[in-house]
Amino acid sequence: MTETGELTFRRVHRASPELLFDCMTTPEHLAHFWGPAGTTTPVENIVIDLRPGGAFETTMVSDADGGTYTMRAVYTEVNRPHRLGWIESDVEGGMHTTITFTDLGDGRTEVVTHQTNVPEAYRSAEAQAGFATSLDRFDAYLAGLDD
Repeated sequence: MTETGELTFRRVHRASPELLFDCMTTPEHLAHFWGPAGTTTPVENIVIDLRPGGAFETTMVSDADGGTYTMRAVYTEVNRPHRLGWIESDVEGGMHTTITFTDLGDGRTEVVTHQTNVPEAYRSAEAQAGFATSLDRFDAYLAGLDD
């Protein structure tokens, strides 16, 4: 069995919790930022059944070679605009992701992404840097939206 661990990522965005939650749960939004730099996730490659027990699937496409990577998950928690959770049963041990949206009261929202049962490969510096570029892409996308 592979050793697993936890990861936590925090970002503060100039947007409402509702907008941020909707961006994370709507294919038309997700297609603009889902995945690390160097990938795209076409809207037709995103499946969202937004309810506990519902499917959440994305297929990212590498800009460099056209290779694909599919993430398959099942929602465990859907509490708009406060919390969103899913489990990726394809990942050994079932990696669980919970995203918490906290309104800071000044037009900003803190978004905390907490992952448990994270395989060692996902905890590498390279993998974490890739995830950070996805968060950067989210920042850039949000900057172009009107709340």
